[in-house]
Amino acid sequence: MKNYRITVNGTAYDVAVEEIEAGSAPSAPVAAPKAAAPKAAPAPAPAASSGAGSISVTAPMPGKILAVKASVGQAVKKGDVVLILEAMKMENEVVAPEDGTIASIDVTVGTAVESGDTLATLN
Repeated sequence: MKNYRITVNGTAYDVAVEEIEAGSAPSAPVAAPKAAAPKAAPAPAPAASSGAGSISVTAPMPGKILAVKASVGQAVKKGDVVLILEAMKMENEVVAPEDGTIASIDVTVGTAVESGDTLATLN
């Protein structure tokens, strides 16, 4: 068991953390000061992935889709720009990881994405 002091909004909390083995039941919780947990923002609905292609083009970082530069059925070479992703007020080119044909575009302009989300697929 490891003890930590965590400060949240100026209030310090002492917590104990116990590592458990996979498949074992956790022990009874350790009493700690109770505080109202902040409500988490609702997660955006994930983009529906058609999964048409075998090669995924994924988001390298969280951001918002600014432009779609390729269309379904278009042949692309490794390094060709497929989408433009805005992250931290910078425009980032999302490129084809290898040669192929665009099988699906799984996002639209304005879609917010997280790192690792599938943006498009190639065959």
